Amino acid sequence: MTPDRLVDRIAGRLRGAQMAGFLTFRFPRKPIRRIFFSSLFAAVMANQASAGIIVFEAAGATVASITPTRDAFRTAVGGGTVAGANGDFGGLRREINWDGVPDASADPNLLPSNFFHINSPRGVVFSTPGTGFLVSANAGGSTPILFGFPNDLQTFSPQRLFTALNSNIIDVNFFLPGTSTAATTSAFGLIFVDVEVANSTRLDFFDANNSLLFTRFALVAGNQGLSFLGGVTNAGEQISRVRITSGINTLVSNGVLGNPNDDFVVMDDFLYATPTVGSVPEPRSWTLFGFGIVALSLARYGT
Repeated sequence: MTPDRLVDRIAGRLRGAQMAGFLTFRFPRKPIRRIFFSSLFAAVMANQASAGIIVFEAAGATVASITPTRDAFRTAVGGGTVAGANGDFGGLRREINWDGVPDASADPNLLPSNFFHINSPRGVVFSTPGTGFLVSANAGGSTPILFGFPNDLQTFSPQRLFTALNSNIIDVNFFLPGTSTAATTSAFGLIFVDVEVANSTRLDFFDANNSLLFTRFALVAGNQGLSFLGGVTNAGEQISRVRITSGINTLVSNGVLGNPNDDFVVMDDFLYATPTVGSVPEPRSWTLFGFGIVALSLARYGT
């Protein structure tokens, strides 16, 4: 149904409701009627669309090139710069830099998907269509650092990185730290490494109903470059799940890619608002007004 036909239909229902005594305001005639309802429809839709995400993004060849944006994201979320236990910043923000992961859970060994929920409680659990998760090895051991690709990767915070195995998809689900209670967050950001192809690496935010709240591609940083991408909700939205798409290629094992041609992207630091369990935001007044009138008229006179 076109917008014009929808406006005519709503107008007809409301005129009928007025004649039956359900509505007492004087109903405008054409062409004023069309302007009135088009404006009402636009106001309702604009109010719905006004809910959004504040985006923080930067890319460059060096740590210094993205640090100001990372710091701005930190400030927006809150919690200061001094970390407590389990990556806790003032009870407001959590961070994961991978560098405290023990060798037993780093390359060539898999990182448990719930490591940052059980071993170091930070309120996140990972999942992937692939075969697991890998944190890169530290220098001085028998396993090559940087997943075996020192000419393609660098770290933002030395010296470990993170990726999925045999997939470029990672889902992040949130819990109250140290509990089994599902939770949500109001902000999430991370650092991608080696984004060389535009529109190949992105973040998607979903709410508790699995509805998409936000999607954004990371900026291209070039070979060995660093890209920061994050979002902070600004209208009460709550993020239940984050999907990370990292490039096109996949890591099979240290030094081995899924194919030799496509862009291979991994991750460094994760930053997010401390997961909480909060109330569902109330519907906005224009939304209630517009859809309430429509629902009343359609319910009274059928569809």
